[in-house]
Amino acid sequence: MLAASTVYAQEISQDAGRDTEPAIQQPAGNEDIEMTLHDAESLMKADKPDEAYNLLEPLEFDHSGEVRFDYLIGIAALDSGKPDKATLAFERVLAVDPEYAGARLDMARAYYQLGDMGRAKTEFVTVLSQHPSDAARTTILGYLDEIEIHETGKQTRFSAYAEGTVGHDTNVNNASETPNNIITPTLNPDSTELPDNYSGLAAGGEIIHNLNARFRVYAGADLSKRSNYKRKNFDTFNMEGRAGFIYGTEVDRYLLGFSGEQSILGSARYRDNAGLNGEWRHAVGSRDQMSLFGQYVQYRYADISLRSNDIDLKVAGAGWLHVLGNAQSTLSGSLYIGVENDVGPVTVANPGGGRTDGVKRFAGMRLGGKAVIGARTKLYASAGLQQGRFDNIDPVILSRRSDRLDDFTMGINWYLGDPWLLSLQFARYNNMSDVDLYSYDRSDYSLTIRRNFK
Repeated sequence: MLAASTVYAQEISQDAGRDTEPAIQQPAGNEDIEMTLHDAESLMKADKPDEAYNLLEPLEFDHSGEVRFDYLIGIAALDSGKPDKATLAFERVLAVDPEYAGARLDMARAYYQLGDMGRAKTEFVTVLSQHPSDAARTTILGYLDEIEIHETGKQTRFSAYAEGTVGHDTNVNNASETPNNIITPTLNPDSTELPDNYSGLAAGGEIIHNLNARFRVYAGADLSKRSNYKRKNFDTFNMEGRAGFIYGTEVDRYLLGFSGEQSILGSARYRDNAGLNGEWRHAVGSRDQMSLFGQYVQYRYADISLRSNDIDLKVAGAGWLHVLGNAQSTLSGSLYIGVENDVGPVTVANPGGGRTDGVKRFAGMRLGGKAVIGARTKLYASAGLQQGRFDNIDPVILSRRSDRLDDFTMGINWYLGDPWLLSLQFARYNNMSDVDLYSYDRSDYSLTIRRNFK
């Protein structure tokens, strides 16, 4: 949401709407020009648009009208700060192939750089009507928001959503399916795996205020309610708020945010969270983005009997996003490490303070991808693996406990037409632990209808 709100969040916008090959190609003419075009493409991939333009510019008179040549010199001109020359090249491309969405998107960007907001808006809206990829759509909406600021002087924007969900959860309480345990021969029924159907409602909103062209502040809140049909003591209600600062340039974006959350389980207050997060995103070329991120969160339980589980969570990691050649699909991945410091208070029942297993140190990875199927259908999937180990000797296994959490999510989004979205999702979680009591698996099937407001 934050990236979509700012034109300077350029993680993939420079190439978000481009095809790897134009829809119509003119023959290069000879091996010399083919070699030159290949060299220019290599320079563009190496983020040397000035050199690419200087290589192509002497050949413009002879090869003007060839779509491949015109598009390449157009993006070289645009990315090297010559939007006036870029518009001339893109006009020649669109004269031959009016449906070439990548050229039209870059034409719009060129008009924007020239300050011609009227023409830029027309071109952006035209590309938006052609059902572009998520990456291109995010970029276009960011530009349109900026154009609106120029046209109306609007400095503050608001967006919101509301959604309803129905689904089935095979383990609403994240419990072990094992009915017996070494310490507790017969577990409480709530401590064993409980399946149930559920329904849910969620709503939220965000305000972004532009202090200047690059610096912004934001604040937002979300409410979510999940009601089980039978297991009412595991109903949840969450209230989350956030605020922070964003600073962005054409290739970098910095975010510093603060967040807080209160969770209710059944009918009682369960846990409070408060934290700080930071992120740096950097565009690496026209199709790749790297990021570094960090997070610090305090988890505090309301029930005095659970306060031994209080922790301070610290996480740091790095990520990568790549836009595939068709500009309609993306791949992403991240690696992270972290620690859960046990900070539970000293009590009569817990004279040593903290939790029995002590500090948890963990590391993990996540992979994901998105693909467009047709004009209004998009597939997505992600998978994660996290390995954790505790510092204290566990009294059950007489060694340090280790846990491994695997998760997998896949789904499909149907865009019913702005502002409606229908989603079908499957999620699977499997936690394996040296102590059977902490092992569980869980599957969640859901169908969600969402409406966006702007």
